[in-house]
Amino acid sequence: MSALDAFLIVLAVLALLGVIFEEVIHINKAKVTLFFGTMSWMLLFLFSDSPDETSTISAGLSESIAEIAGLWLFLVAAMTFVAYLNKKGMIENVIYLIMPRQVSERRLLFLTGLFCFIFSSLADNITATLVSCSLILSLDLELKKRIQFVTLVVFAVNSGGVSLITGDVTTLMIFLAEKVEILTLLTLAIPASITVFILAVFLSRGLTGTVTLRSNTTPVRRVDAVISGLFLLTILSTIAGNALFGIPPVLTFLFGLSIMFLVSRFMSDDSDLDPILEYIRIIEFETLLFFLGILLLVGMLKEIHALDSLVAIYDVLPPLYANYLMGIFSAVIDNVPLTAALLKSGIDMSPGEWMGLTYAVGVGGSLLVIGSAAGIVAMSKVPGLTFAAYMRYLAHLLAAYTLGYAGVFMLGRFIN
Repeated sequence: MSALDAFLIVLAVLALLGVIFEEVIHINKAKVTLFFGTMSWMLLFLFSDSPDETSTISAGLSESIAEIAGLWLFLVAAMTFVAYLNKKGMIENVIYLIMPRQVSERRLLFLTGLFCFIFSSLADNITATLVSCSLILSLDLELKKRIQFVTLVVFAVNSGGVSLITGDVTTLMIFLAEKVEILTLLTLAIPASITVFILAVFLSRGLTGTVTLRSNTTPVRRVDAVISGLFLLTILSTIAGNALFGIPPVLTFLFGLSIMFLVSRFMSDDSDLDPILEYIRIIEFETLLFFLGILLLVGMLKEIHALDSLVAIYDVLPPLYANYLMGIFSAVIDNVPLTAALLKSGIDMSPGEWMGLTYAVGVGGSLLVIGSAAGIVAMSKVPGLTFAAYMRYLAHLLAAYTLGYAGVFMLGRFIN
């Protein structure tokens, strides 16, 4: 290993530490990863030994940029839909329409888990967590019960996202790498939903009271109802188009986004008061820049052949056990760089084993409150939710994760 390679690995480790200790150093992880990601590629070019090596580095960078562009464009389209519907109050309307006005705490826990599971598969898990936390905070619950609800929210949000490419970035990454098929991914919803129910049973102990929900619906405009339907139709078309005709999901979602723009133009007057294109500006670009920085770093590690050691665990253990451990690692190490590194490392697994990894890295982050974006968002919004308070339910979370992984393993054997 050359001195440059060693230095670049150090930069990657520093970037990872910056992500893990974001709350300590108070520097946004997007800024950290983008800085180290771009600098590492520049160093590769600056210390290139020959024109041939420069050409090879350039080709590697172009490959990474192409992969990032596909991921970015898909996320921009999906997040714009969600940003619009959230701003118009459509998501909160759905909650208050399906939830009973007066309900027992135990039943509300199960309904919350069901909502989080379904909604997070359609939208991003951050939005699903924010909406669910707002609902929980509106209830007059004691701290212990509130944390029981939030624990289920984090697990359900992460579980719901694994079966659809719109729900979780790691699922989208594994799909775009052509490791699993879009219809095969949908089957993950079976074991994932069962384990959410099991966790709800675990967490429902002590919930004996009754709560009254405050109705907070807003008037629904015809254009907003049409765009809501268009969003669901775009998701269904993405699945059908890819399964039947091999249409890339990013193309279908961008087409749906273009129709959304035209619908808004011809069905409303918000071209003056509330321009539809403005919703692209309010999506979470910090998240997108974080993905950009991480994928640049992982692409650099692949370029210097530093990912070979990552697959060592797969040389020692069968994929069944190695994937399970990767899920647990994702509670400490952000699942996006972990998944990107595994995809770039060239691991050879069956479709069923890739499904196991998809579930593991998607749900494993739920084991710790800092292990996923949903947990971090919940911790910032819910007073009293600390690392230690969440840790009280680690045994329940680990049991649910293990049962879900076992279910995916059985499903994978059937698919293989």
